[in-house]
Amino acid sequence: MEKISAIVITKNEEKNIEQCLGSINWADEIIVVDSESEDKTIKLAKKFTDKLFIKKWEGYVPQKRYALSFASCEWVLHIDADERISPELKEEIIKKEPDSLDGFIIRRKNYFFDKEITTCGWNKDYQLRLFRKSKTTLNEKLVHEGFVVEGKTGKLENVIIHNTFSSLHNYLKKVNEYTSLRAEEVYKSKSKVTALTILTHTVSAFFRYFISLKGFKDGMHGLIISFVNSVSTMLTYVKIWEKQRR
Repeated sequence: MEKISAIVITKNEEKNIEQCLGSINWADEIIVVDSESEDKTIKLAKKFTDKLFIKKWEGYVPQKRYALSFASCEWVLHIDADERISPELKEEIIKKEPDSLDGFIIRRKNYFFDKEITTCGWNKDYQLRLFRKSKTTLNEKLVHEGFVVEGKTGKLENVIIHNTFSSLHNYLKKVNEYTSLRAEEVYKSKSKVTALTILTHTVSAFFRYFISLKGFKDGMHGLIISFVNSVSTMLTYVKIWEKQRR
């Protein structure tokens, strides 16, 4: 593989940042864009790179686009602060010959409360994370934002380790943020939300994750994920209802 720029966006990630950056210290450069962290994130990140930039939080897409603008290498690896590049993936990337490909999708091995989740769709979580800068843009979605490659993509065999949440408090905080963004994104295209709309979508969301996507096989962890996803669905529709009333 040619030279690689690794980019990370952060905000109050002192618990994760050292392991994250340590897993990509083999990259030719590491670029960190921090959203005015109030903890030790910036101090810890400076141990790994001098290319650290502060930018007031404007949303996931603006922060990632800003980070991408500083990449000096043609190939860019994007990683979140709560992720790690596995040693096997590191070796695969270093040895990989891109040939005619312009990007690679990589599977995330997702952990929830220290347990690998193999159901609920989390076992098929492929993300575009390695790409040519000249061929890549960002979509404009508020949620599920991501990089888009104009060209051919391939798939890498090894995984990114993703430690999702260490506490229910953090999980629910993320759910609240996500549902607000999701409601903002889709409420204009939704027909009138009623009590029946909220009830049916909430119930069906639980059964989809727990039964159809076999969340029950992950025991208590699968139950919590399924339940919180149903609550997330409920909150999204309630927030859409709230916006429609206004």
